[in-house]
Formats: sequence, structure tokens, C-alpha cells
Amino acid sequence: MPPHFPSDSNHGRHAVRPLGRHKSIHRLLGGGEAADILLWKNRNLSAGVLAGATLIWFLFDVVEYNIIPLLSQIAIFVMLVIFIWSNAAPIFDRAPPRIPEVVISEHAFRELVLTSHHKLSYAVSLLYDIACGKDLKKLLLVIASLLALSVIGDSCSLTSLLYLGFLCAHTLPALYQRYETEVDHLLARGGEYIKKFYEKIDSNVVSKIPRGPVKTKFR
Repeated sequence: MPPHFPSDSNHGRHAVRPLGRHKSIHRLLGGGEAADILLWKNRNLSAGVLAGATLIWFLFDVVEYNIIPLLSQIAIFVMLVIFIWSNAAPIFDRAPPRIPEVVISEHAFRELVLTSHHKLSYAVSLLYDIACGKDLKKLLLVIASLLALSVIGDSCSLTSLLYLGFLCAHTLPALYQRYETEVDHLLARGGEYIKKFYEKIDSNVVSKIPRGPVKTKFR
């Protein structure tokens, strides 16, 4: 049974959400089929995606397959299946296999490249603004996150790290949607604690750092 918090009982699902979020978790994930998979709306499809990702992680991280031999072996297997099927089809009065032609349109490819370029440019610009020291709290948060990512990346392989990220993306949204009120309550309390801790550091450490006089330029 999930924990119950009396302070949220009067507000229910309309309690103040952390980070100023007003959209549903489904809309925040972009909606559509991708959001349905992450929120386990279709359990069979979501379980299939999870099983496929687990198989890929097992092959590359546990069995230590290389990408080129694996793709070559898959291509050999597919070609042998098509060869046997094509030659056995007339014997059993069956139609030979027809592989559907997959075509990626130029418009879709351009949209993908432009979206990736926009996201990358925005991330670089955001990191640059944070690095300039305009918001000390964000700077410390980013540094702490990068240090944590560095420690995690040093203790496991890139494949395991990507698989861990996939597991978090594939399970945490569904769990959050199920226990939304309780998680929002804990996040709100955690945010208040971090805010008080930052104010204490700011008043006891940052504000006591001596700073030189501001020079005024005269023309």
C-alpha cells in the first residue's frame, strides 16, 4: 500500500506540482505512441520493447558481441531464410517472400537533422549561460550532476549506462503516474530542504567571499 500524506488529502490531484508543472505526464512525454509505450498503456508492446532492449544489452555487454560481427551474422541468417523459403515455395505451392521496401523520405530526414541541431544548440547555449555564473544554484547543480555521471560512467560501460538510462525512462514515468501525489509531496519537501540548504550556504559562505570594487569605465 502506498504511503499516505495527510497534508495532501485536501487537495488530491490538484495539489501544487513541483517545478511549476501544469501538463499531464503523458503530454510532457510528447503524447502519441511513444508516450503510451513509456507509460505502459499497451503492456504487450511495452514489454516487447523492454525485452528487446534487454536482449541488446545482454549481447553487447554480457556476451560482448561486436556490432559488425552481429550485423553480419543477422544478415547471413536472414539471407539463408529467404533462400530456403524462395526455393521451397514452388514445392509447397506458396508465394515467395516479399520484403517491404522501407523508404525514409527526405522531408523526415531533414526534420530529424534540424530537430537534433536545434536541441544541441539549445543545450550548448544553456550550459554556456550556466557556466557564466548567472545562477549559482544551477551551476552547482550541473557540476554535481556531471560529477555523479562521471563516477557512474567510470564504474560501468557505456552500454550498461545507456541501458540504465533506458530502464529509468521506461519505468519511472509509469511509476510516477501511479504514485503522482505521493511523489509530488516528497519532491516539494526535498525542494524546500535544498532551498534552505542553499540559502544557508549563500549566507555563510558565498556572501562572505571578498569581492573587488566595480570599476566604472569612462569614455
